[in-house]
Amino acid sequence: MTRETLSFPPTSIPPLEPYLPLTSPSPSSKPHLTLTYATSLDASLSLAPGVRTTLSGPHSKSMTHYLRTRHNAILVGCTTALVDNPALNSRLGSITSLDQQPRPIILDPKGRWDFTEDSQVIRLAAEFKGKGPWVVTKRGGETKERGELLERVGGKFLFLETGEDGRFKWGDVLSVLGEQGVRSVMVEGGGEVINSLLIDPENRLVDSVIITIAPTWLGKGGVVVSPSRQQGQTSQLKLRDVSWQPHGEDVVLCGRILRS
Repeated sequence: MTRETLSFPPTSIPPLEPYLPLTSPSPSSKPHLTLTYATSLDASLSLAPGVRTTLSGPHSKSMTHYLRTRHNAILVGCTTALVDNPALNSRLGSITSLDQQPRPIILDPKGRWDFTEDSQVIRLAAEFKGKGPWVVTKRGGETKERGELLERVGGKFLFLETGEDGRFKWGDVLSVLGEQGVRSVMVEGGGEVINSLLIDPENRLVDSVIITIAPTWLGKGGVVVSPSRQQGQTSQLKLRDVSWQPHGEDVVLCGRILRS
């Protein structure tokens, strides 16, 4: 399936610039982490778990593809990879080289992502329309066949240990990506991944937040962005340096997490 080429007007770039990674970051610093997603007016990412739901309008979709070109990597969780079968590349018409494409990263601590040659991210890498994905998993979460398939398209497995809860620690994820030369990563979803980044102390790793808000309600039962409140928590999680930018019928909220 051929998907349309997108364009993003240069006049829309300056308001986003303060929230984007430096073009020449220090090699010793942790990767810049941008948390970005599209949500409804009632903070839902989708109508229900496992249901792919389109929220972004044409202009904010193009913005997302521009943001991808400004990061070394795009990261999603395994559930998003399974449900959405995402391409995880940028379709901007201004791209002239594979080097301008971000590296897809899939967090898969339990080895659930059973990708094949027909998976979009694999197929596009084979066609040189995107880079091969790196799959972060624990030892035993890989198979020889899947490893060989990743290698054929320029991808690979990265191995990490999980905590007692079966999840990766975000500090470990950023460390292993930094060791691979990644200086910026754009985290796009899904709900479990986003919510896990918004709890303390994990949210201290987030450098900027860019949220597309669509003019729609999805109703109860959806996948909601609402991080767990920790025992004894009395403070609110807020943004600072906030800007609101209209993008078509959507509104884009940019900010940084306020540190207490």
